[in-house]
Amino acid sequence: MSEIQLRPTIASDLSRLMAFDHSITSDSVWQLELRRDAGQVTTTFREVRLPRSIKVAYPHNPFSLADDWVRKSMMYTAVVNTGLVGYISLLERGTASVVWITDLVVEAASRRRGVGSALLAAAQGWAESRTHRRLIFEVQSKNLPGIRLAQKSGFEFCGYNDHYYINQDVALFFSKMLK
Repeated sequence: MSEIQLRPTIASDLSRLMAFDHSITSDSVWQLELRRDAGQVTTTFREVRLPRSIKVAYPHNPFSLADDWVRKSMMYTAVVNTGLVGYISLLERGTASVVWITDLVVEAASRRRGVGSALLAAAQGWAESRTHRRLIFEVQSKNLPGIRLAQKSGFEFCGYNDHYYINQDVALFFSKMLK
């Protein structure tokens, strides 16, 4: 693969980014197990291998990207040669100096080639330049490739929200402290 170039997303990128295949294929999921006993709640996640690969739909509507991008604090687009191959959306939230990664999408033909890692590095650089202290990356519990990317990039599991997405999927949150 040629060199990955990253740049802020511009309006003319949006129609091509929306056209990406936003779904992923997964061989495993993080399964939530919740136990309630005498005033105590215990939550456990475990990776469960599936009998066959599943196609996991993207939890956000990619066609709302054109409406949402102006509300994002920053978006980067990854370009290889002259083709758009990925994007990341960042949102500054609250006074806690936190940046949320709400979208990280790599075009299907360009996956597993460093594009996601490059986009995460750009997000971290941007957040650090604005003196934020933490990045939080939200991922569906069915998105094992996204979970593995977060872990490989130094993010640690920090929580979840059951029925978080419009399709009622569980969201996992991974956090990375910044310098």
